[in-house]
Amino acid sequence: MSRWAGLLFILIGACLLAAALAPAADPPRRLPSAPPAASDQNLAVVVNKSNPVEKLSMAELRKVFLGERSHWPNGRRITLVMMESGQPERDAVLHMIYQMSETDFNNHFLRGMFTGEVFVSPKTLATPVGVCKFIFNVPGAIGYVRATDVDESVKVIRIDERLPEDRGYRLHVPPRPSK
Repeated sequence: MSRWAGLLFILIGACLLAAALAPAADPPRRLPSAPPAASDQNLAVVVNKSNPVEKLSMAELRKVFLGERSHWPNGRRITLVMMESGQPERDAVLHMIYQMSETDFNNHFLRGMFTGEVFVSPKTLATPVGVCKFIFNVPGAIGYVRATDVDESVKVIRIDERLPEDRGYRLHVPPRPSK
């Protein structure tokens, strides 16, 4: 057996083992579909200020987030930034953009990396400040934060011709728990 065939055999085995050990798929959580009253519930999709993209359709956004589109029109590689698992913002993105559970999301990127359909897994960060800072420093980056967590270091893009403060904006997260 050649060295490459042996490596391929090991990779396939590792993927099969990971799939076997993965928990059963969780059904996506149902999130409110009515527009929220508070802007704290609106999710903003943000990019580096140098990115020429001003707007995306929901379908285009889904392709970007799924890794089906790897470069921006200016040729820069797209780098996706996600919040950590368990964060309400991430749950909202999984439900509304990916239309997947956490398990389905992980399997999508594992399978995509193995088959070569996806070149880079999303970068995962813990805080909205971290997301904005990463996007500020990486010209091809795209991510999401609550609209109230956006700062001047990043640019909010329109989704289906709407910004988070516009009526009819479709990306919402559950309210933050009261302290």
